[in-house]
Amino acid sequence: MSKYVLRRVLIAIPVLVGISMVAVLGLALAPGDPFEELATNTNVPAEVAQRLRAQFGLDQPLPVRYLKWLTSMVRGDWGFSFQSRMDVDRLILQRLPVSLFVLGSAYALALAVALPVGVLSAVRPYSIFDQVATTLAFIGFSLPTFFTGLLFILVFSIWLDWLPFIYRADIDASGWRWFAEHARQAIMPVAVLGLFQGATLTRFVRASVLEVVRLDYVNTARAKGLSEARTIGKHVVRNALIPVVTVIALQVPTIFAGAVVTEQIFRVPGIGSLLIAAIQTSDTPVVLAVTFVSAVLVVALNLVADIIYGWLDPRISYR
Repeated sequence: MSKYVLRRVLIAIPVLVGISMVAVLGLALAPGDPFEELATNTNVPAEVAQRLRAQFGLDQPLPVRYLKWLTSMVRGDWGFSFQSRMDVDRLILQRLPVSLFVLGSAYALALAVALPVGVLSAVRPYSIFDQVATTLAFIGFSLPTFFTGLLFILVFSIWLDWLPFIYRADIDASGWRWFAEHARQAIMPVAVLGLFQGATLTRFVRASVLEVVRLDYVNTARAKGLSEARTIGKHVVRNALIPVVTVIALQVPTIFAGAVVTEQIFRVPGIGSLLIAAIQTSDTPVVLAVTFVSAVLVVALNLVADIIYGWLDPRISYR
């Protein structure tokens, strides 16, 4: 196992380097400049803008800028935000807890919905429950998050006045009241993301369980006298989860993209809203840092998924 993990980590290094090169090249070719406003401001001398560009290395060739950025990232220096006037790592750490709370809760909700509903739909195919669950799942992943987010605001914030539609990080409270207020204002963004991902995962779980439940060894387990619950839980679900784990690992970029839209709708002060603001203002150090962190997260979760395969199915060996 240790050799396999080490080999995967070594393989991940050139992958992340390639992703970083594409990100740097894409931002270099994109229109916009972090000091464009200074250049067009007649009250600011041209030499001031040139001095700032030289200070942050924007006047250097692209390969030199990339190598400096890469070596700085390896050392733990993520750069300086042009707009926020602070270190990028400090800026991300300020936003990260809110994003982890919202994204983690949303994925927990998605799994809590998808696993039982998908399994029951596969065990009772074409029943009334299966037809209702399939219909709701199709509706769930057909509606984009920006539409369901606005719909939730309209119903629960404007019509019913139950929930706040703006996420406030600076809550003037402590203890359980602070936690309750954070949970209350996170209900709608978590529900929007969680139900969207849950609808998608439900279809994968149903298809995977439906394929396994018809295999011969499942019928053999039933013939030996095992109860239906034990047969489904031990022999069907565990083997059916292998492709589902792959889908979960690959859906991290999808839920992150959905979080970008959802955080904008509900004004959640997370990584997604930070990325949108950085793109709009051409704050390249922030965009590069968030992109690179997302790439590391995807690579790491795919490694975790491969390790989980061996726990779900002992026949899988790591070589």
